[in-house]
Amino acid sequence: MVKTIRVSEEYHEWLNAHKEEDETMEETLRRMTRGPHPSDVAGLLTEEEAEDAKEAVGRLRGRDRDRLDAARSAFKDGAKGE
Repeated sequence: MVKTIRVSEEYHEWLNAHKEEDETMEETLRRMTRGPHPSDVAGLLTEEEAEDAKEAVGRLRGRDRDRLDAARSAFKDGAKGE
């Protein structure tokens, strides 16, 4: 299946400037973002392992969000005390 993505004219020009002659745009995007090809990672995890990994990432993101919220709150409280 093929999907279309929208990018700004500037980004498209930048990406095109970094595209190698023998590359497709997808290959250029993968190289530039260091994303693996799906076939390179297919089957590495079982469904259960993949679900566990997703949950772990969710927990880590939640902790990061909590730390960010605490930092924002401390910054706001500090600004009010000036």
